[in-house]
Amino acid sequence: MSDEKPIVHVYDDIVEEDNQLPNWWLFTLFGAIIFGFGYWMVYHSAKLLPTPRIAYLEEAEAEAAARLPSAPPSAAMLAAMAKDPSQLQLAEKVFQGQCVACHGPHGEGLVGPNLTDHYWLHGGKPLEIYRSISKGYLDKGMPAWGPQLGDERVKLAAAYVFSIKEKNLAGKAPQGIEEK
Repeated sequence: MSDEKPIVHVYDDIVEEDNQLPNWWLFTLFGAIIFGFGYWMVYHSAKLLPTPRIAYLEEAEAEAAARLPSAPPSAAMLAAMAKDPSQLQLAEKVFQGQCVACHGPHGEGLVGPNLTDHYWLHGGKPLEIYRSISKGYLDKGMPAWGPQLGDERVKLAAAYVFSIKEKNLAGKAPQGIEEK
């Protein structure tokens, strides 16, 4: 302790001692002031970054646009997507993210059926594959992925499954009706 006496003020019989604020409190105060000034400069004055509100609104708008109904799928559209390398790259990411757990990394079948052979439980035509992914078959363990993935990603997954349909990879034994 120091021998320094605090300055004392008396006003209306109230004694007020003027103690120095702790250093941690002063660092917090000045740090908040500097942060506030920097925030104001970056977001409002120089507009180097969009404000968090504007960034949120842009993200919400993009999400809403992605959920708008797109063109209904057709067999020709899905077959064309299955042959387009750029679409297949995106489609494989969707397949790897959602379908691998049941159908294996190459569609050879694990819990779910082999997607690379000629046998299909619910049809192997493009629109039948799309419907299987979108609506699912809960009685057979296939969830409806349409609500979770959205129409565009279901189209990509269907195109990918259609593209691996004839590869005949070794895997789970054939299930369903043979289609050629």
